Amino acid sequence: MFREFPDFCRADDLLVLNDTKVVPARVLSDDGKIELLCLERLSSVVWRCLVRPGKRMKAGRKLAVAGIIGTVMEEFDNGDRLVCWDSPLDLSRHGHLALPHYMGRADEPIDRERYQTVFAREEGAIAAPTAGLHFTSEILERLPHAFLTLHVGVGTFRPVSVEVVSDHVMHAEKFTVSEETARRVNAAGRVVAVGTTVARALEAIGMGNRDGGQRVEGVEHVGETDIFIRPPYSFRVVSGLLTNFHLPQSTLIMLVSAFVGKELVFEAYRQAVAERYRFYSYGDCMLVV
Repeated sequence: MFREFPDFCRADDLLVLNDTKVVPARVLSDDGKIELLCLERLSSVVWRCLVRPGKRMKAGRKLAVAGIIGTVMEEFDNGDRLVCWDSPLDLSRHGHLALPHYMGRADEPIDRERYQTVFAREEGAIAAPTAGLHFTSEILERLPHAFLTLHVGVGTFRPVSVEVVSDHVMHAEKFTVSEETARRVNAAGRVVAVGTTVARALEAIGMGNRDGGQRVEGVEHVGETDIFIRPPYSFRVVSGLLTNFHLPQSTLIMLVSAFVGKELVFEAYRQAVAERYRFYSYGDCMLVV
């Protein structure tokens, strides 16, 4: 049971968790024909959005959400749109949580609480860092831990659909690693990433234990990353990983395979299926140390 998790931790471990907070980023046009995922607010009235169906929303096209008119100003190479609204769009009023499609239902009011970690504080994610959902405040208080922020975007969950894996392009996601967290990462005996988003952020700033044994530069790190971790990959910072069971053909299962090896991961999944574990966002998890 997950309450036994502290028994697997060592005194010199440092858990690193993602304190991003999910926002209700999914909005629907008043006529119900267009769905937008608001990825990034660039000003009070300008958003970078993922739009479906994209073919109908070329530059210059308009749509209405709760009577607020949006105009597509630009289409980016990756398919995102720049949408300018005639007044600010209030996601807390007009938005819905972008629950994973495999849940097969619309979001409900309780999801705004349940689809968050107990330590969520920095708004900006479109999906929860689901490995963190297992923690209660009581369990976390028993363990040395630190936080970073990576706002989970579509890049984390978008399936790999190309024939050559290296051709897959990740969406960039913004992250912040505080100076305090960086210093504690360097001082830890073992760094346990709670979730693949934490692993990606730490590896994006990793130094490979150069410069006097530092794992990362001991300063604040603010930026974005589109790092795609897959076999073969040599981890420079992370030495333990807590992660859920992921969808096939996802970059997430590739990251875990890079960490522990494909055969052991597949054996763990075979056992999880045999024991009827729950998969995906609200599912069970594995600890790899």
